Parts: sequence; structure tokens; C-alpha cells
Amino acid sequence: MAGAVLGLAVGASGCSSIKDHRGYIVDRALVDSIQPGIDNQGSVEKTLGRPTFVSQFGSKDWYYVSRNTATNAFQKPKTYEQMVLRVRFDEAGNVAGVDKRGVEQIARISPEGDTTPTLGRHRSFLEDLFGNVGAVGAGGVGGVPTGPGPNGS
Repeated sequence: MAGAVLGLAVGASGCSSIKDHRGYIVDRALVDSIQPGIDNQGSVEKTLGRPTFVSQFGSKDWYYVSRNTATNAFQKPKTYEQMVLRVRFDEAGNVAGVDKRGVEQIARISPEGDTTPTLGRHRSFLEDLFGNVGAVGAGGVGGVPTGPGPNGS
């Protein structure tokens, strides 16, 4: 009886998921304290810390990314909670707005097997291997010009 209970406990432990946190550690009180028109880049950095990343194009928005995942045995991690906080600044460096996004922004992508579909003609391995034989560097093509030289002779 004890062996069966021990076996069941060991078997059930393999089905539990591993939880993991990645990115910014969210403190709701600190995030909610950022106010447009009151805070600036310096006060945001003192309150929230350095951003996860800064936008490279357009206005220099700051992004704080936080993600919680769970991984079951022999499976890929699945995100069950996510927050992306965007702090927008005006030209003077004052907070213009704060946006929060959640797990609804995650894009699920399913690739098609091991190949990428392309437009155009499908060639066989031998066509790829021997397709350019004779096309590049053929004798008599693009050789030395045979006309008069630069001084007319």
C-alpha cells in the first residue's frame, strides 16, 4: 500500500508545472504613481528603475516588460500573465502618457514545417547544384576588348 502511494506521488510530481518570472518585477503602487504632466524621465527612473528597453524610432518611449510563464513536462513554456508598460514622454522629457497592455497582446505564430514558402520556381537539388554551370565566366564572354586602344591605335 505504501509503495502504491509513493509511486502515485512520484508520478503526480512529474505532471506539475514549473513557474518562471521574466523581466520587470511589477509593483502596482509604483506603476500607478506615475502621473502624466507631473513626472519626468528622472522621476520615472527613480520610481520604476531603468526601462527594459527604449524605443529606437520616433519618440523615445520607455517600456517595462514583465512575463510569468508555466512549463509542463516536455512542453514549451506558456505565458499566463504579462504586462507591458509604456511610458511616453514629450520633447521636454515630461510624462505625456502611460499605457498598460496585458496577455492579449501576445501573438501566436505557427510556422509551416521546416521550410519557408517562397514565390517563384521550385528547383530540384540537381538544378540548384548545376543550374549555373556555363552561365558565369564562360569563355569568350566579357573578355578583353578587341577594338582600338585609348590612343586610337
